[in-house]
Amino acid sequence: MKLKKGPKIVIIIIAVLLLIAAVVALFITLKPKTTKVDEVKILNTIEKYDYHLKDTKTKRYKSMFRELEDILKAKEVDEKLYVQKITEMFIYDFYSLADKSAKTDVGGLDFVHPNAIQNFLVNAEDTYYKYVENNIYGDRTQKLPEVDEILINATKKTTYIYNNTEYEAYKINVGWSYTTEEFSSYQKNAALTFIKDGIKLYLVELK
Repeated sequence: MKLKKGPKIVIIIIAVLLLIAAVVALFITLKPKTTKVDEVKILNTIEKYDYHLKDTKTKRYKSMFRELEDILKAKEVDEKLYVQKITEMFIYDFYSLADKSAKTDVGGLDFVHPNAIQNFLVNAEDTYYKYVENNIYGDRTQKLPEVDEILINATKKTTYIYNNTEYEAYKINVGWSYTTEEFSSYQKNAALTFIKDGIKLYLVELK
């Protein structure tokens, strides 16, 4: 039995509309995220020492940065206070992963010697930062550690040979805890060596 012309047209129209709807639904599903990623802004800079405070840093880190600024803007810089403060800032920024956007968002780079940064980044991304999930769009559910208390156990002034040159240096022993017991098995102490290159102190060794 043949269908009449009218019903045939209706069926064709419905089929076409369903096909269009399916194509649109598939396009929406496959379309990549277009959520705007905010650009990182610099909130403050300690010009003479080339330290920069980014707006992505936590409230606690921002407070540490202000303390460092006070130390470095003093008429006479107390180097012991200087090295202890950047030790605290490095430990907090490097070992706190909760505020990092991806495995490549390695903390503490402001304090690493320029000649060591590339190697430092590779080692960090292959070890401590290896399993940090991407959070560019703010939808990460992964639980990550945040450093809590930091205790500097010893500060020793010494000398250190770096790239065949001897520098004045500081060796620091430091310990820390995390904000939750969930990460109590993570690294909690380290030995850091900073050299004085010009007026600035740089991290050249981390154990």
